[in-house]
Amino acid sequence: MPRKSEPTTRSCIVSRETMPPEKLIRFVLDPEGQVVPDLRHRLPGRGVWVTARADMVALAEKKRLFSRGFKEEVKVEPGLAGRVEKLLEDSALQAVSFARKAGEIVTGFAKVETAIARDAVAGIVQAQEAGDDGRQKIDAALKRRFGRANAVPVIRIFRSEQLDLALGRSNVIHAALLAGRASENVLERVAALACFLGEDGLVAIGDDVGAIDAPQVRDTNVSAMAEDPAGQKTE
Repeated sequence: MPRKSEPTTRSCIVSRETMPPEKLIRFVLDPEGQVVPDLRHRLPGRGVWVTARADMVALAEKKRLFSRGFKEEVKVEPGLAGRVEKLLEDSALQAVSFARKAGEIVTGFAKVETAIARDAVAGIVQAQEAGDDGRQKIDAALKRRFGRANAVPVIRIFRSEQLDLALGRSNVIHAALLAGRASENVLERVAALACFLGEDGLVAIGDDVGAIDAPQVRDTNVSAMAEDPAGQKTE
């Protein structure tokens, strides 16, 4: 048994690489022998682990590695990686909703500009539909405050309609995460989703996230799309 001070590691059934559990996704069997993801590592029973990337989960399904890992024939409903992605996405959006309830997120272009100018900002959230003009103005506000536009993470992984539901209002295009545990949770869950999708993701989220003069979050933008769709807009 490892000492409590030592990190626990697990082995990926695809790569056979050993790594910390937070870099992997745990899978267990339900009562019908169906493989299901256990994102919080809480479900009972024996688990097998896969590197937390969509391509690795898809490969485990394609090569029937779950049966080998569980040492028995198991059922895998086609599209397992897509279901894991949806769970991670829902988890990240739920964190955004919690940040709203905790008072750690502001929405609306003017309020975001004001927050950048005077508050401890942990990150910026912009809908995929955000237009170039709005993005450039937010970048300029960040430069005025911090000296560079990438001083805090910029999350562009959600559609406006998803943010609307999470934040309980309509036409959300720009939002700012304010320093606090709820905002850190948003960044952590978005990082997990981005990593799973093969994006650069957010890493090294420190305790001093969003500090006014020297934000401690690594300077990384998270984007799920290369181009904005037609009909860009700003709020």
